[in-house]
Amino acid sequence: MPAWLSVLLEIIKVTVPALIVYLTVHTLLKQFLEGQYRMKAAELQQDRQASTTPMRFQAYERLSLLCERIALPNLIMRVRPEGMSVAEYRLTLMLAIQQEFEHNITQQVYVSQQLWEIIKTARDHTVEVINLSADNMTPQSGARDLAQFILSLPQENTVGALDKALVAIKREAASLL
Repeated sequence: MPAWLSVLLEIIKVTVPALIVYLTVHTLLKQFLEGQYRMKAAELQQDRQASTTPMRFQAYERLSLLCERIALPNLIMRVRPEGMSVAEYRLTLMLAIQQEFEHNITQQVYVSQQLWEIIKTARDHTVEVINLSADNMTPQSGARDLAQFILSLPQENTVGALDKALVAIKREAASLL
């Protein structure tokens, strides 16, 4: 056997086991590091959820309160129609709704886009009921007449959209549990 062939066989005898050891260590080390990465990512996700979950629940609470506060029966009880015209009372009610909404606008960060759209739709529906009711009043009507007219409307006309918003809030909050 030529000398160069025996040298080549010696190199192969040393290289093949070394390559096998290298590939084995590389594979094991890669799997270990990927597992560590996944564990760290899961830990970070858990920490993030632990810090944001209370804020999300607080957002659901505040949005529920928003819906309750802009419900027309509750709004009329808070905003008294004493000595106002229909136009002034309409404006006062709409201003109260807008202030409540603006006070809670930052809560949209913590809820889904779909839920936020439902909340905005409920607000818009409430404003629409006020506007339509005020449009039904005669020029000599007073704010008390508008309040009584709104309170006399069927319940589903005045709070139906808000009830849907409350159900959506509860459903989304329950999904966190």
